[in-house]
Amino acid sequence: MRAILMGGGLALLISLLGTRVAIRRFTEWGYGQEIRDDGPTSHHTKRGTPTMGGVVIIGATVVGYFFAKLVTRDLPSASALLLLFLFVGTGLVGFLDDFIKIYKQRSLGLRSKAKIVGQTIVGLTFAVLALSPWFADDRGQRPASFSLSFIRDFDSFVLPAVVAVVLILLIVIATSNAVNLTDGADGLATGASVMVFGAYTLVNIWQNNQWCGQDDIAYGKCYEVRDPLDLAIIAAAITGACFGFLWWNASPAQIFMGDTGSLALGAALAGFAVLSRTELLLIVLGGVFVMETVSVMLQVTWFKATRRITGTGKRLFRIAPIHHHFEMVWDEITVVIRFWIITGLCVAGGLGIFYAEWVAGT
Repeated sequence: MRAILMGGGLALLISLLGTRVAIRRFTEWGYGQEIRDDGPTSHHTKRGTPTMGGVVIIGATVVGYFFAKLVTRDLPSASALLLLFLFVGTGLVGFLDDFIKIYKQRSLGLRSKAKIVGQTIVGLTFAVLALSPWFADDRGQRPASFSLSFIRDFDSFVLPAVVAVVLILLIVIATSNAVNLTDGADGLATGASVMVFGAYTLVNIWQNNQWCGQDDIAYGKCYEVRDPLDLAIIAAAITGACFGFLWWNASPAQIFMGDTGSLALGAALAGFAVLSRTELLLIVLGGVFVMETVSVMLQVTWFKATRRITGTGKRLFRIAPIHHHFEMVWDEITVVIRFWIITGLCVAGGLGIFYAEWVAGT
């Protein structure tokens, strides 16, 4: 528990102070955000706001984790290193996207295909290594499993190796892009991330307390997770880093996380779901991210279908993702707060399901 508190506390402090420095430096260097022309008109005033703040979130998380391990004199675990690789790797893809936007002074950075290629390389490497026997512990437990999971693995539903790798890759790409879509209003994605990563901190702490590797835990009532304590440390560090960043990202935002932060945070959520054996539970915990993604899919599908039938494409929403649609009705702060409330309800529901399953199992 000491490592969790130290990792989260230091990440919070670094992010809180470091983001202020980043705002000043990025402003001096002209690292300003370009705004999409078809977005809400109220966003046009945000043009030039410093972006790439996700660099601070990533840096604070990494430093917080390794500081906690240094103080407790423990070696980093395989699961933690793989998760940090996924987190930093996708953050690098987002950084390239943000840098191109700034360098070319346009709202479009990396082409969509190039971004997917980058996410695929990082996600595929993560999937293969997480399933590899090279990283199995002395009990033979690998960081990831070949089974689909909800609260824990469905042991009767074992996937072929290739299918398991592809599934993990799809989870990484889908979740990474879902958080990226949500990052479109001041503090929205950051505040939602605080709650979901906070939930994973609690999930991993509980899994560590009920870990199957302990001598006094009965099998069938415990959790087969490779390194739950280290996962809790990273979850706490990301939560703290997002808290510190939210101080400056709340409306009116003085800095944006950019794709650097949103892609990294989304990939980290996918990593937690895979490594903690809670892949389907992520759909509940991250319900607001699912809602944003589905709104875009529905908008595109409906537009293409009506254009094919009538010759003129029609829209379900005024603009997608859906938080922009509601910005046409309510002011931005109201939208953000209400989406935070939705996130809180999803997180409460997800944690309730997680705990209820354990109670029922005992």
